[in-house]
Amino acid sequence: MNEITFANPGFLYLLAILIPLIIWYLLKLRDSQATLQVSSIKGFGKAPRTWKHILKHGMFVFRVIAIALLIIVLARPQSTDRWQNVSTEGIDILIALDISSSMLARDFQPNRLEASKDVAIEFISGRPNDRIGLVIFSGESFTQCPLTTDHAVVINLFKDVRSGMIEDGTAIGMGLATSVNRMKDSNAKSKVIILLTDGVNNKGAIAPMTAAEIANTFGIRVYTIGVGSEGIAPYPVQTPYGIQLQNMEVQIDEEILKNIADMTKGKYFRATNNQKLIEIYQEIDQLEKTKIDVTEFSKKKEEYLSFLLLAGIFLLSELLLKNTVLRNIP
Repeated sequence: MNEITFANPGFLYLLAILIPLIIWYLLKLRDSQATLQVSSIKGFGKAPRTWKHILKHGMFVFRVIAIALLIIVLARPQSTDRWQNVSTEGIDILIALDISSSMLARDFQPNRLEASKDVAIEFISGRPNDRIGLVIFSGESFTQCPLTTDHAVVINLFKDVRSGMIEDGTAIGMGLATSVNRMKDSNAKSKVIILLTDGVNNKGAIAPMTAAEIANTFGIRVYTIGVGSEGIAPYPVQTPYGIQLQNMEVQIDEEILKNIADMTKGKYFRATNNQKLIEIYQEIDQLEKTKIDVTEFSKKKEEYLSFLLLAGIFLLSELLLKNTVLRNIP
């Protein structure tokens, strides 16, 4: 970005002398009008003013502009080029999202799954320097999107996630293990998994704590989020009369989720509504800030020459007019 600054800004106060100079010229113009006693000036009333009359005042204007430009030259205008050398240390973040049928419960608006998707998408949009990926799990797990800096792709794949894409159930260990497998070869200094579920592990060949041990081995920090209101929640249930809501007990294995977070030096959160879920992601966002090193450079360039040339042009124009077309003959 180019900025105009002055090396000697104090000289700009000299521009104030232009005000008395203009006043002096106007007073002089009034007092210098020739007087001639004649019987009548009626014959001169309609005489037009020539371009020489207008140009005569133009000489004074040229002089004022030239003085102003010379004062600016004394102030030494300079243009400053500024730029930044920015180096970023991105964080690898993988979101492991439970898409089991229980995530359709309506204790969140519109339901747990859609609320989790919306908040996660907002979280992704606020972290432009990080690589982010997505793993989904229920009775089994798979990678929906590998780690990438193309956040538009991640967000689009997030929007496509729905319950029923894979076998139903809650395989927390498999979801975490798949996430670890995707991150283990990462060279990032900070590797994070955000694991979100609303149930108890009841499927999968890998136990949750076994997956947590593997994550800890590779230096991966796991933030676990238990999603669900306290007590009971309305679940959609297929009946002969269509889908109806039935209140069922909310069961979240908080002990396992806490142990996973403790083992990997992460943190456990409980989200009981939409707002609480938003606050949890905001807290994780603050805990995992991307490191940015900024080095600022600047270079100054003298810009007085153009002002000096313009002042010379106006002074030369005044001299030429005064000694040619506007020359006074004694």
